[in-house]
Amino acid sequence: MEILNFKPELCAACATVDCLMKCQYIDIDLEHAREESLRISRGEDSEVLRKCVTCYACEEYCPFGNHPFYRIVDLQEQLDLLPAPRPLAESQVRMMAPRGTISKKPVSFPLVDLCAFPMLKGGIRGSLFSGVSVIDGMDIFCNLMFLHFARSSVIRERLPQITKSISSCYLEEDATREVICYHDECYGTYTSWAPAYGVDVPFRPVHLFQYLHERLLHLKDKIKPLNLTVAYQRPCSARLIPEMEHYVDDIFSLIGVKRAERRYDRGSALCCGGVMEAQQRFELAAENQEKNIADMKQCGATHAVFNCPFCFYTLMGKTMKEGITPVLMVDLCHMALGE
Repeated sequence: MEILNFKPELCAACATVDCLMKCQYIDIDLEHAREESLRISRGEDSEVLRKCVTCYACEEYCPFGNHPFYRIVDLQEQLDLLPAPRPLAESQVRMMAPRGTISKKPVSFPLVDLCAFPMLKGGIRGSLFSGVSVIDGMDIFCNLMFLHFARSSVIRERLPQITKSISSCYLEEDATREVICYHDECYGTYTSWAPAYGVDVPFRPVHLFQYLHERLLHLKDKIKPLNLTVAYQRPCSARLIPEMEHYVDDIFSLIGVKRAERRYDRGSALCCGGVMEAQQRFELAAENQEKNIADMKQCGATHAVFNCPFCFYTLMGKTMKEGITPVLMVDLCHMALGE
C-alpha cells in the first residue's frame, strides 16, 4: 500500500507552524502548536486529530509542501479518531464504490472528465466546448472526498484502478493525452494527492479553469463584458492546488467581472459548510454558511460563483434568499459569450 511522502524532520525544524497557527477552526498559541505538530509528526495522538474539520487548508499553509493535512487524515484513520459518524462513513464508502461496468468507447479530444457529476453535463456546450467528449461515472470517481471521512485507505485502494480505467478505456494508454478535470477535487487528486503517495497517473490532467482561460482567449472577440461584481466561493480542494488560483482572476478579467474583495476568500476562504453537515457538526456548518453569505452581501456581490458542485448545491438556496444569484464558473463564461 502506498505510503505518504512525509518528513518529520521538516515539522521539527518549522519555526512558524503555519499549518496550525493559520487554522481557522483551531485556536492555539505557538508553543502549543509546536507541541501538537511534533506529536503529529511522530504519529502520536493529538487534540488536532479530534478538532480537525478536514477543510484541507493546512495543506496549502505548509511552506515546505510536507503534506500536513494528508498526515492528519492518515493518523485519524490509523488511531480510529474519525471526523464523521462511522455508519455514515461506511455507507459513503459503499455507495461511492466503482461499479465495474466501464468499457472502452471512442472519444474525441479535448476530453472532459465530470467524475461522479453527470448532472453537470449541460454546461459542456457551445463554442467553449466545441468538439469535446465527456466522460463520467462511478468507475472514474476520484474518491478524494474520503479525506473528509478519514478514509485515505479507500483512495489508496481505488485510485490506481481508476487511473488505469481512464487510460485503457479512453486514452488508448497514451500518457501524452490530456484529461480536462471539471472538478478541483479531481485535478487535486492527480496533481497533489497521487504524487504525495507515489501513485502513477498515466495521463496529463488539465484544470478546467486553464482550459476555459485558453478557450476564452481564442474567443475573445465574441466576449461581451458582464460588468458584474461576484463573490467567488473557493472550494476545499482548491487548497491542494493553489497554483491554479490565478486562473480565477484571469477568467474574471477576460469576461469583465470584478472579484469582490471578500474577507473569506483566497487563503482565508471558509468551507461552504456542507462537509460539516455530513460530519454532523451542524452548529459549525450553520456558522460557516452565515459567515459566507453575510460576507458576500457586505462586499456588494450580485452573483456567487462556484466550481465545486457540492458547494453550489449547499449554498445556492441560501444565496438566492439574499438576492445573490448562484452560478457555476462554466455558466458565467457562457453568459459572457451570449450562450
